[in-house]
Amino acid sequence: MQLDGVGIVTPQQFSFDMGGEGFVLESGDRLPDITVQYETYGELAPNRDNGILVFHAFSGDAHAAGYHTPEDRRPGWWDELIGPGRAFDTNRYFVICSNVLGGCRGTTGPGSIDPETNRPWGLSFPLVTIADMVRVQKELIAHLGIDRLYAVAGGSMGGMQALEWAVRFPSMVERCIVIAATSRLSAQGIAFNAVGRNAIMSDPNWNRGNYYDGEVPSRGLAVARMIGHITYLSSESMRAKFGRRMQNGDGPVRAFDDQFAVESYLEYQGEKFVEHFDANTYIYLSKAMDHYDLAGEWDGFENAFRDVQASFLVLSYSSDWLFTTEQSKEIVYALARAGKEVSFNEINSPYGHDSFLLEYSLQSELISAFLQGSRGR
Repeated sequence: MQLDGVGIVTPQQFSFDMGGEGFVLESGDRLPDITVQYETYGELAPNRDNGILVFHAFSGDAHAAGYHTPEDRRPGWWDELIGPGRAFDTNRYFVICSNVLGGCRGTTGPGSIDPETNRPWGLSFPLVTIADMVRVQKELIAHLGIDRLYAVAGGSMGGMQALEWAVRFPSMVERCIVIAATSRLSAQGIAFNAVGRNAIMSDPNWNRGNYYDGEVPSRGLAVARMIGHITYLSSESMRAKFGRRMQNGDGPVRAFDDQFAVESYLEYQGEKFVEHFDANTYIYLSKAMDHYDLAGEWDGFENAFRDVQASFLVLSYSSDWLFTTEQSKEIVYALARAGKEVSFNEINSPYGHDSFLLEYSLQSELISAFLQGSRGR
């Protein structure tokens, strides 16, 4: 097949430990060592000033662009934006993406082996936070020899990480792109995550997270994904794509298991998700999102943004009812009050929260212009 963009990419791994005390998490718990899976696209400049760190969303991974083999049917999750001449132009920038701490695609998480027991961690894995994820990413960036990032960028949970980078390591971030994100989940967002976790934990195969030697809680995880996927779509997009159509034609219902097209679609999404995602990771990452509260952690946005040096691009989508435009504007107004450079755009789209993975045209133009624009100070 003809490959464009960045072409074939090879996942890489970086392992580190922090000596005898291990890596101390925000909870006070410690991990003896950590492995991070990551991918890079483009070339690091001789003066190492063109690095852009992009962050995946909840169900994503380090494979942001390109293909792993020539036979791959689907490229990385942000392939339309990363590559030569694209928004994250790999002729200009050195783009990095890593799987987050607590993940299940090569980075240390609950499915990894606990060196003390030589068995998967399961629920003995300590709770992790968005800040813990960012601190691990900082170790990776240091390993790559980068002192200051040209930009950080992400959507959804990735946008939380971008915010955290700009606030926690202000001298290391020049530009920050926050897309379809929030500084704290709403009660409704927390509620949907709670239902997803309960679906997993109600599966008879969950076994309090100790399922790695037997049957996995596939049905519970599939239902959790179905619930989550509903929140990523909009009423308009679901009506346009499915309406009230039946999966096997619009004749009379003849059996209890006859399905509407939207039911069949959600079943498919759940089944595909189980093939590559770990149920415990779902629990840990959703908990990390629930507990992220930038203003709460810093006792107000004024304190959080006081030392920020980055300029910001904040993008929201008109039909996103999970991470709303109002939540994005809360970040924008707080940055403006703090005297920081910030640009904002609400993109009109019918695709709901998933728009940041689907609406590439205008999103690409805005990102490209922001990255190539000169700083105002």
